[in-house]
Amino acid sequence: MIYIGVTGWGDHDSLYRPGIPAREKLSEYAAHFPIVEVDAAFYAIQPKKNAERWVDQTPESFKFIVKAYQGMTGHQRGDTPFESEEEMFSAFKDSLEPYMKRNKLAMALFQFPPWFDCKKENVEYLRFCKEQMEDIPCAIEFRHQSWYQPEFREGTLQFLTEQKWIHSVCDEPQSGSGSIPIVLEATDTSKTLVRFHGRNVHGWQKKNAKNWREVRYLYKYNRQELTEWAEFLQQLQEKSKDIYVLFNNNSGGDAAGNAKEMMEILGIEYDFLAPRQLDLF
Repeated sequence: MIYIGVTGWGDHDSLYRPGIPAREKLSEYAAHFPIVEVDAAFYAIQPKKNAERWVDQTPESFKFIVKAYQGMTGHQRGDTPFESEEEMFSAFKDSLEPYMKRNKLAMALFQFPPWFDCKKENVEYLRFCKEQMEDIPCAIEFRHQSWYQPEFREGTLQFLTEQKWIHSVCDEPQSGSGSIPIVLEATDTSKTLVRFHGRNVHGWQKKNAKNWREVRYLYKYNRQELTEWAEFLQQLQEKSKDIYVLFNNNSGGDAAGNAKEMMEILGIEYDFLAPRQLDLF
């Protein structure tokens, strides 16, 4: 099955009634999409009480993709608040318990930075990550193109398959070594992740600008681009049972609309969503 959603639930104004309290947004979000990415977990390992509240606010069939904490993927600036890497991973795993208890964890997502390139020490770190995460399903997203260069591509995919990493297929600007191509391959027969970052090459390159977060994902996919990708998703489904699709192109508020349009193109209507809030007048 193809599950479609967006990254986070706080910034998609087109989904919500005016003036909706922040605490009610997830419940209303779950009336539109069956999955969501918990991006807050990247910035800080979330208290279990947060996850407990979120699983309570969503239908039984709803799934969460929880982004790995930045200290686990090499993004952290300065020291982490943990005595060791093992303690950090243990705290993150503990934060996932409420999702797992209710069978609502689709996967944890390890998104590595553009400077995490294909070399021996980084391959060994990936082994360490999988050892620490044990049997928890984990997806991996690279942002350095060396992993998919001709001399490493097949080795990368074979390694991910052997280590039981879920492959993240990405659509993003092609802007030098800090971006990856579309690689329509599955490394897990049960799950594959697809992430849409937009194609704003200019914004992608402005990493040092003060407002780079406002422009990096500023892109609206057109109908032709989405139609092409609908075919790609169907190809991936032949290799992997469930495809999880996340739209991250929300600098201009386009993610939810593009996600809805992709559902329309694919003819998808989920019959297990939360009930919609109806206007009384």
